[in-house]
Formats: sequence, structure tokens, C-alpha cells
Amino acid sequence: MANIVVKGGSRPPWVGLAAALWVEIAAGNAYNFPLYSPALKSVMGFNQQQLTMLGVANDIGENVGLLPGIACNKFPPWAILSVGVLACFLGYGVLWLAVSQTVNNLPYWLLWLALLIATNSNAWFGTAVLVTNMRNFPLSRGTVSGILKRLCWDLSCTMMYFIRPCTPASGDDSSEHAHFLFTQAAVILLAIYLLVTAIIITVVSLSDAVSYILVAIMVIFLISPLAIPVKMSIFPSGHLVLGEGETTSTDPLLTPSSSAAYLETSYENGDASDVEILLAMGEGAVKKKRRPKRGEDFRMHEALIKADFWLLWVVYFLGIGSGVTVLNNLAQIGAAFGLEDTTILLALFSFCNFAGRIGSGAVSEHFVRSRAIPRTVLMTCAHIIMSVAFVLFAFAIDGILYTATALLGICYGILYAVMVPTASELFGLRHFGVIYNCLLLGNPVGALLFSGILAGYIYDAEAARQGSSTCVGPDCFKVTFLALAGCCGLGSIMSIILTVRIWPVYEMLYSGGSYNLPRNLGH
Repeated sequence: MANIVVKGGSRPPWVGLAAALWVEIAAGNAYNFPLYSPALKSVMGFNQQQLTMLGVANDIGENVGLLPGIACNKFPPWAILSVGVLACFLGYGVLWLAVSQTVNNLPYWLLWLALLIATNSNAWFGTAVLVTNMRNFPLSRGTVSGILKRLCWDLSCTMMYFIRPCTPASGDDSSEHAHFLFTQAAVILLAIYLLVTAIIITVVSLSDAVSYILVAIMVIFLISPLAIPVKMSIFPSGHLVLGEGETTSTDPLLTPSSSAAYLETSYENGDASDVEILLAMGEGAVKKKRRPKRGEDFRMHEALIKADFWLLWVVYFLGIGSGVTVLNNLAQIGAAFGLEDTTILLALFSFCNFAGRIGSGAVSEHFVRSRAIPRTVLMTCAHIIMSVAFVLFAFAIDGILYTATALLGICYGILYAVMVPTASELFGLRHFGVIYNCLLLGNPVGALLFSGILAGYIYDAEAARQGSSTCVGPDCFKVTFLALAGCCGLGSIMSIILTVRIWPVYEMLYSGGSYNLPRNLGH
């Protein structure tokens, strides 16, 4: 593991969390694909299957983050964010040239690659801020996941200095709960404000002065989390996390107290040479390494042979793949149901996605601490609700479009926000970046199978039957929705099996009402 400088003290983690919120705003650009996909389709003359394959590129880029997952253990967060900035600028720059027709006749493969590179910036942004803040707040993983996994590339340039590893608290802090509540309230109010503003802008023409005022209010909401470190500076609690002031160290939770401890740590990390390991074993400094148990730190190859890992992957794949199919085709779904402008529909999905993420993070955190109930119970509930919503979509019940979209948005958010802390609790934080990004592969795989192949083919076939390039009516997606309902039904069964298997793990981890920090937890 690289020597990453760690900041001490009680304020830096909260500064980093506030900065991370801004970076995650930049990392949300992949969700804008339904907004500009109709423009791509009309300007470039694509059919629906070509468009959905661009949606697959969007999802592959957003979720294939094995490289940033590996890099987060070797390089500081600012370096990872810098790669994201470059990918964002280059990828979206090419897309802008195509849509604005500044450059004509760009080949399809180039646009596909550009979109993949553009959205891959999200993987670098998200990995840097999520892994860093999960490690900075290891006792509040669900809350952190819910807050974070919900502008432009220069935001990341500005914020990268503030996102850095910090020494986490070794026990529960009463003020931390209040700080998280304040942050959650600020983010919720921001989301509600943006949804209401999007609706107003759609139905009413606003003057420039009013628009500037609305933007100013948005900025106030965005900077409000900085009130926490400001308050901590003005009214210090009288103690710091480090006992000797804000000194820096390298990986403080792994700081060796002796050469034997160093050799043992290096052995567990895989950083020691074969000769060092043999000498250390001969001297009794380290013992023969055993396989980790659930709740301890796993390396990637150790997690891949665990049934719980693949159960979690399949549950996530079936649910998130179904949800992203709706998201990628939301503009066409709205048009098939008779909507001329799908902006409000996308705003509704995005808001409910946000509500599902932040709500499930807080709810799951409450129940794991109070009753040691696995977070995956919420994944089971989400799959069941999605099955019902897809059936309602398939039979085009009057007035169901907005309700079903809202339900899918909430469940989509729940699945992501629950997967993140569950993976960290089952397989540890040491190699969390790689394990987390491997689980994220369920999104692009689902997008390819359900959206790129299934939905795109059925839509084009129905459009051809209607004698048009645009399909209208419930039959455009009926078979797709029924297939997705079946997938979510299977996902609910798999989630129940996973929950039963890991229930004893949560009883062990949260037996005292709070997370029992493993001995080998580290940055």
C-alpha cells in the first residue's frame, strides 16, 4: 500500500465530506443521458437499438472502475480525481462537437468510445470520494453512502485538495450523529428545491433576474455542509482525534509498534517480499496466514470465491440492470405513453433515486445498530416493489406513469446505497475500492442485456410494425417490462437467501449497538 499522508484532527473529515458532495454533483452527469439522447438520435439519425447501445457505453463508463479501485490504494485522492477531470473534458468535448454539429459525420464507434470515456470520469470521481469518506467515517458507512451517492469538471479541480484521508474516530461520537443529520437535511432540501425548480422552469418562463436568484439559492444549499467545520473551528470540542495534535502519518491504523508488527502488517497486505515473509515466519514474527472471515478484510481474489459475494453481485445486477433499462429509455418510454416533454419525468426519477439512496442509508444504519438487521432486507423490499411497478408499466394502467417511475427511482436508489456499505461490512475496507467497483459491473452488464439487446430490439421491431422509426403505445416496452418484472422477482428470492446467510455476521458486527471495528481495519 502506498504511503498516503493522513490528516489528523476532528475537522478535516467534515471538510472532505462537504467537498465530496460537490464532486458527486459533477459525477452525476451520466444521469443526464436521457436528456440529450433524443438530440443524438435526431442529429445523428440513429435507430433505437443504436441509441440504447450508446446508453450501454454510458453505463459501462460510469461503472467500470477497477482501475480507480486499484489506484485508490496506491495514489492520493487528488491524483485519482485528476484522471476523472481529464476523462470528463475529453469525452464530453467530443460529444459536444457532434451534437452542436461543429464537426459533422463523426463515426458511431468514436461517439460510443467518447461517451464511455466521458462517463468513466464518474468512476474516478466516485471511487476517490466514496472510498476516502467511507474510511474517514467507518462507523457511519450507511449514512455516508446515502449522502454521497446521490456541474462541471472544474468543480473536481477545485475540491480535490480537500478530499484526503483522515484519522477516523475510534468510537461513537455524539456530535457526529447531529452533524450527519444536518448534512442529510441540507441535501434533502437541496433535492426538493431542485425538483420544484425544474418543474417551475418547465411550465413558466422566468426572467434572467429570477433565474440568477434561483441559482444563488442553490449555491447556498451546496455550501451549507461547510457550516460543520466552521462551527467546529469557532466552538472547538476541546479534543482532537489524534492525541498529539494534527501531526501527519502514513496509514495510522496500520502504524507499526515494532518490527514484528510491521512484518505482520506487510504480510497481510501482500507488500512484503517472499524472503521477508520466510524469515519472519521462521522467527515467529508472523504466523501462517489464514483465510479471512466475513467481516474482516478480504483481498479481491479471496472475495471472488465467497458465495456471499456472488449472491450480492447477482442481487445487485438483477435490480440495478432493470432500473438502468428504464433510465436509459426514459425519454422513449415517456413518448410511447404520449408525453411530449419528458424533463419532469426524468426529474422525478432522479429525485426519487436520491430519496431512495439517502433514505435507505439512514434507515439501514438505524436497524443495523438497533437490531443488527442486515441491510439487504431493504434490497429484498426494493426488488418486490420493482416487480409490481414493472407489471403496472407493462399493462399501461391509466395515470400510472409517474407513480411507477417514482417507485422505480426510489428502489433504484435503495439498491445502490445498500450495496455499498454491505460490501464494506462483509469484505472490509482495506481493498474496498476494487471490490466495490467489481460489484458495480452488474450495472453495465444489466444495461447491455436488458437495455441494449432486449429493450432496443423489441422497440425497433414494434416501431417497424407501426411503419415508423418512433414507436407509440404500450406495446413498445410491454414485453421488456414483463421480463424485467420476472428478473426482479428472481432478485427478491436471491436477496432473501443472502439475508439469511449474512444475518449471523451482522449480529457479530453490531452486537453492542454500534459497529465493532475489526482489528485489521485500515486505510
